[in-house]
Amino acid sequence: MDIKSLVRTIPDYPSPGIQFRDITTLLHHAEGFEACIARLADPYKSMNIDVVAGIEARGFILGGAVADRLGTGFVPIRKQGKLPAKTIGETYELEYGTDEVEIHADAIDPDTNVLIVDDLIATGGTACAAVNLIRKVKGNVVGACFVIDLPDLGGLKIVEEMGVPCKSLIEFEGD
Repeated sequence: MDIKSLVRTIPDYPSPGIQFRDITTLLHHAEGFEACIARLADPYKSMNIDVVAGIEARGFILGGAVADRLGTGFVPIRKQGKLPAKTIGETYELEYGTDEVEIHADAIDPDTNVLIVDDLIATGGTACAAVNLIRKVKGNVVGACFVIDLPDLGGLKIVEEMGVPCKSLIEFEGD
């Protein structure tokens, strides 16, 4: 199945010059969604993954399905202020300013093997923050997988330089 053909591109969203890669069209296509989850999960079936961490928001959908496929638990990585219990946060740089992601302080035990899942990697800021956050609580980030990589922006390589093996299912050139 060609899942790339199921991703819609919306020009000039959220600002002029941006080509937004919308996976909602992939998610509502039953066969495409199933193929996507299988391709994300299959490389990790023989690894000792304890928990999948999904990055807000589409990473929740994908990560939950991957966790189910792998028979693991799921941990949400959320934007600051969205989790109800005690949290641990990690700040990261945006083009203009900073942002922060958080997990519950008790979500990941030390030495837990964690797979990070998200829909898209661009510059890598959020993914790097997720890696740092998991490492703060002494979790082992054993991999990160994404449906879409924008290779011209270099995020996948940056995460790999942190010692995290990465996989993506499809690429879109440009930004």
